[in-house]
This record gives sequence, structure tokens and C-alpha cells, in this order.
Amino acid sequence: MRSSPRPVPWRRRALAASGAVLLGASLVTATAAAAEDDPRVGLGGGLYDAEIAASGVELLESLPIPAGFVINSDLAFTGDKAVVGSFSGFQVFDISDPAAPVLETAFVCPGGQGDVSIHGDLLFMSVEATNGRVDCGTQGTSGSVDPERFRGVRIFDISDLSNPVQLPGVQTCRGSHTHTIVTDPDDADNVYIYNSGTSNVRSPLELEGCENAALTTEPVTEGNPTQWRIDVIQVPLAAPETAAIVSQPRIFTDVETGAYNGLQNTLPGTQLHPSGSFYGPTPNTNTCHDVTAFPEIGLLAGACQGNGLLVDISDPVNPVRIDAVADPNFSYWHSATFSNDGSKVIFTDEWGGGTGARCLATHEPSWGANALFDIVGGELEFASYYKLPAAQTTAENCVAHNGSIIPVPGRDIMVQAWYQGGVSIFDFTDTANPVEIAYLDRGPINPAGLVLGGYWSTYWYNGNVLGSEIARGFDSLALGESDWMSANEIAAAGEIELDVFNAQTQGMLVHAPSFAVAGSYVDQAERSGDLEAKQLAQVRKHLAEAAALEADGSSSKAVIAQLDNAIKKSGASSDSAVVQAILDLKATFS
Repeated sequence: MRSSPRPVPWRRRALAASGAVLLGASLVTATAAAAEDDPRVGLGGGLYDAEIAASGVELLESLPIPAGFVINSDLAFTGDKAVVGSFSGFQVFDISDPAAPVLETAFVCPGGQGDVSIHGDLLFMSVEATNGRVDCGTQGTSGSVDPERFRGVRIFDISDLSNPVQLPGVQTCRGSHTHTIVTDPDDADNVYIYNSGTSNVRSPLELEGCENAALTTEPVTEGNPTQWRIDVIQVPLAAPETAAIVSQPRIFTDVETGAYNGLQNTLPGTQLHPSGSFYGPTPNTNTCHDVTAFPEIGLLAGACQGNGLLVDISDPVNPVRIDAVADPNFSYWHSATFSNDGSKVIFTDEWGGGTGARCLATHEPSWGANALFDIVGGELEFASYYKLPAAQTTAENCVAHNGSIIPVPGRDIMVQAWYQGGVSIFDFTDTANPVEIAYLDRGPINPAGLVLGGYWSTYWYNGNVLGSEIARGFDSLALGESDWMSANEIAAAGEIELDVFNAQTQGMLVHAPSFAVAGSYVDQAERSGDLEAKQLAQVRKHLAEAAALEADGSSSKAVIAQLDNAIKKSGASSDSAVVQAILDLKATFS
């Protein structure tokens, strides 16, 4: 596999502004432009017959969007099922054989992008568009006030996924663009939904309590405007049909002045993006686009239009902002992903709103990119940018979008969707120097002009990457061995098996000791040069002999003897990752 170009160092500076840390336009690192020989450049186009360039990842299967459905969106998983949201409803795929996924259910229920998440036998779905109906009907609604309109979070009983049953959901004043499940380690009876609505405010005649306010740069301190807050919905698990909003925290408030609009207040058409055009979307923090919760450590990362937030959610009903950052390079803080241990967070910038070609060779690598932060003492410390390193064409909508962690022991790796930029997998173990390690890209849907398409989301789930392709359908992909990813690392990642996965609700993924885990650390020691060739050969020899003995049912004593030999021959210190992994494995045979 040809290695990706190394990041280029940039200079760092920081300023205080608008109640948040403001990052400079030339901050730290940005991935260099792709080399001219990158096979992603110049791919032939087509809806279902576009050329594909891939390295370190393989497309196993691609299933088209079912008849009557348009625009796939986000994904959630339960058991051996993948649920794909869309503007038309949701689809359920059997992924028990990742190489041959099967469409099982296509449930029609329009109402906007239809992001989905799952908890137990409950499925939640975001509804923001004005055509959403209480009964999931396709006839739409009419007028500014319609009692049949639904905008908020739908709730379904999916105890039988082939026959979802809609329960009373929760109506909200700005609908639901995205939502996030938040659990409370001390409350097993409820789950909480953090709702983000980004659309217009409903008339109070349609939903009581809605109050519209004009966006302004002046401090807003009066009334109860719908803007500048999020919704916290409590869902009693014993009676989910009684779910209701229990708080509407104003996490953007200026703590000194009390202004609700205490963070970014850029107005459309008033400021230029560093590219020379007006911001689009505009970084105006009056709601969040998407938030990601890490209940285990009591933190949430909020991608909130004009700011990236770090929020204390130890009390889920009353979240408290503890830090906020802004960046003039960022047009629209879109989504967030924590590292597996919660010590880092990656924010994405949806410059162009997902419909623009924002990966051109003329675009700076800090525009429409990821911003990587370390969390130090409860504060977000900027480390670098990462952007898809291969330039795309004007016919391809491309910008940073949704992804998740691939649980390789000892490394921080993310798989990420870039719309028609395809899939990019990168290592951010060193947040100052993120490096692409695998990719898959198709040619444009229509080389003659931009057509909305590409990957909305690509997530790792139980050994495979599953992707929601906006125009083409549902994809299943597999990692391949390369200089950047060993067979042991792929196997170890696959040993993490989840019952349910929602990318916006994270938890620590802990590997049980195994030969694949130990082998992963050995492979990483080779890659970093920490073990010399002779030591590597000896360690691998004894690990292989131990594995063979274990497979043959030999005594634990014999297996342990080989593991002891592997430790001894490594010559590594007792606190090295290689030795610790082998000791953990050894303990399972004691």
C-alpha cells in the first residue's frame, strides 16, 4: 500500500472571543494535498457503475435504495441488524453475513432526514420537515398550523423489527434535526434524549410554548425564546409512551452577562469565510447540530453550529457547559467523536452544508475538515486538522461528515464518511499528526454536474464498516491487511462485539486478553521500531507456539511457558505495551 503524504506543520495561536477560545486561521497541522498519482483522482463516474479506488478497505456489497425511498441518512445497529434512516422512513438490513446483507423491512414514514438511534426495543427517529405527520402518512400537511403535523422525536416499539409500532413521540418547537441517547449510570429506569432542532420555530398555535426570536448580535436576556437551548427528553423505559421534555438547558449562555446568545452570533451575509465567500452555513450558535455523549465519563461533545462545546452530563437533566471553542476556518460545527478513552475529541466542519464541492485542490486543508482536540483539565486544547487528502472534483459534494472509532488496541483510529469523497480511515493516536491509513472512493455520480450523493455515515460495527450512501444505498465493507493495519489488529478490533451501537453514544471499548490483542502490540512495536528484527522473530515464534498449544488443548502450563519465553525474548521493559499484553494473556491461563 502506498503511504499517504505526511501532514504539514502549521503555526498555533489562540485568542479569547465570544465566551469561547477562538482558534486562529493558521493553527497547527493540516493534511497535505494528495500526490498527483493518488488513484482517487480522475475516477470515472456513474450512479451504480462508477470506478472505485481503494486501499486497505474492500467493498463487499452494495444494495440499492428501495423503491419509494430517497436520500439515505444516518445509521444505528442492534444485534445482527442495521437500521438506515432516510427522508422517506427507515430500512432494516440483516447483516449476519456482512458480505451478503439482506433488506428485511422498508418502513415508510417521511419527515426530514430521519436520523435513527436504538435503545433496547425502542427506536427513536428525528423529524424536522414540515411534511411529517403524526400517522407517518405520505400526504404531508398544510398551512402554518396543522394538528396532524409531527415535528420532534418519533418513538417506535421494535420488539418485532419486521413490524415497528409507533408510540406517542415528543413534539418539539424546532423539530428534530438530530438526537442523541444519553444514559445515566445511576438511573436504569430512564434514558434521555438530547434533541437538536435547527429549523424554523413553530407557531405557538400549533405547539404551545414555542417562542420565536430574531437572531441578533445584541445580548438576548428576556423572554423564553426557543433558540439558544436544547431539549432534554426523558423516556421512562417501563412506559416510553409517556416520554416528555423535562428540561431545556441554555448551554450557550454567557455566564457573566446572562445573555442566552453568549457564543457565536455571526449573521448571514455579514462575514467572509477565509475562502473569500460568505460563510455557508453560517456559524451562529443558536442550537446544536449534533452532540455525542460519553456517559461513562460524564462528558458530552457538542457540535453547535458556531462552536465546539465540552459539556458535563453527570446530571443528564441539567447539563453544564464547561468549555467552548471557535475557529474562523470552521463554517458549521457539525458532529463530534471522542477517542475510545474519552481523552480526545474530533469535531467536523460541514462547510457547504453537505451539498457543496468542498474538497477541491484549491481549498485549504483547514476548510471543511476535522479539528482534533485533546481534553486537558476539562478544557479543549487544539492539536491539528485532518482533511481527506485526495482532491475531489466540482461534480462531487465533499466535506467532513459522520464516522466512528475502529477499536484497534493501542491506537486511535476513525473511519469517516466524506460524502462523494468516499471513506477515509485515519490514525489520530498522535492528535498533532493524524495520518490516513485506508480509503475507498467512487467516481462522481454525474461527472457533468454535481448531484447529491456519497456516504452520509460510515461506522465500524462488530468487525465491519457499514455505510449509508445517500443516493446509492447501503454498503458493507471490510478492512484489509496493509502496512498501516495488520491482520492481528483487524482481528482484535473484530473481537469487540456490541449488542447495540449508536455512534453518538459512546462508551469505552475494552479488549479481553487474546492472541490477536498481544499480536497487535507486537505489530505496532515493529511499525514504530521499538523491537528489533531478532526480537520480533522470537516473540512471534513463541506466541505462535503458545497459540498452537492452546488450540490443540494442551495444558495451561505449556502455554504459559511459551508466553514466558515470548516476554523474555522481547527484551522489553515490564511496563511496555507488548509485555503487558502478553502478561494479561498469560493471566487467562493461570
